[in-house]
Amino acid sequence: MPMRDMLKLKEEFERYSVVYYVQEVKDGVILHIQPIDFEGLRQFLIDLTSDYDVKIHSRFGEFVVELKEYRKRVWINLVLLIATFISTTIMGAGMFGRFDIVGGMMYSIAIMFVLGFHEMGHYILARKWGMKTSLPYFIPFPSFIGTLGAVIKHRGKIPSRKALFDVGVSGPLFGIIASIIVTYIGLKMKFEPAYTEEFTLILGVPLLFELIAKIAGYNEIYIHPVAFAGWVGMFVTFLNLIPVGQLDGGHVLRAMVGEKAELIYKVVPVALIILGLVTNSSIWFFWGLITLFFSMQKHPKPVDDTPIDLKRYVVGILTFALGIACFTPTPFSITKS
Repeated sequence: MPMRDMLKLKEEFERYSVVYYVQEVKDGVILHIQPIDFEGLRQFLIDLTSDYDVKIHSRFGEFVVELKEYRKRVWINLVLLIATFISTTIMGAGMFGRFDIVGGMMYSIAIMFVLGFHEMGHYILARKWGMKTSLPYFIPFPSFIGTLGAVIKHRGKIPSRKALFDVGVSGPLFGIIASIIVTYIGLKMKFEPAYTEEFTLILGVPLLFELIAKIAGYNEIYIHPVAFAGWVGMFVTFLNLIPVGQLDGGHVLRAMVGEKAELIYKVVPVALIILGLVTNSSIWFFWGLITLFFSMQKHPKPVDDTPIDLKRYVVGILTFALGIACFTPTPFSITKS
């Protein structure tokens, strides 16, 4: 790190702390400090995460801050993209009752389009607001879906409630659009599975999926794996819109009602656990525990915490309504064939 930048960083830290020691290291700097303005220092460190990897620990009563310049590693995104394409293709190929590699690739393209379009919604709006964010990281996983989804990383501060709302709401809206497109295409595709398995996966039908099925004129028993990718997109959209913490729904709610959202964050996990017990569905009990963990973490405060405008409130309400249309009390069950 150039000496001038290191001196500038030291001066910035001295606004919020007493700086005892500064050491230049490869691609970064280490500072030993004693905070005097904890809130100011916290916000400053959040700002630094847009350009640095920040690590903090204590040593002999002092705080040690390690800063290393952040470097984009696009090759990781690419490797995960390829790995997820392979895992979803393999899992999709097995959905035909025989190993159909072409069919598996069709499913893979559909599911990755749905999940990727969701994350690109976040990416596009984050860039629009000048927020630093990564490209999507797809997550390969050998489940019956073939993936755990995709995520992007935001770095640095949240400029305003408007920015928080736009970035939070864009992913679910983009995801719903992609899910509708993929579901309609999938329901128009002929599918006659050659099932030999002992058990069959039965899907719950959300209102939005049922509406698209009527528009498509679908009245069969089995759905094509491409349509299943659309169903997954709707299910993921609902999960993301659960109004808790760092989920998209948590961001949108925080932007809409401010710090009052923290109260709702604590109620939702209990409601999910109760839903799991009532419906005897382990998925809701599991998500109740996950969201309980999220609710314990206070949502980051935007720099400008001015309330959003009426137009965004309306969009937010409509988005949550669409999320409810993607809900089904029993997402899936397994029965003997």
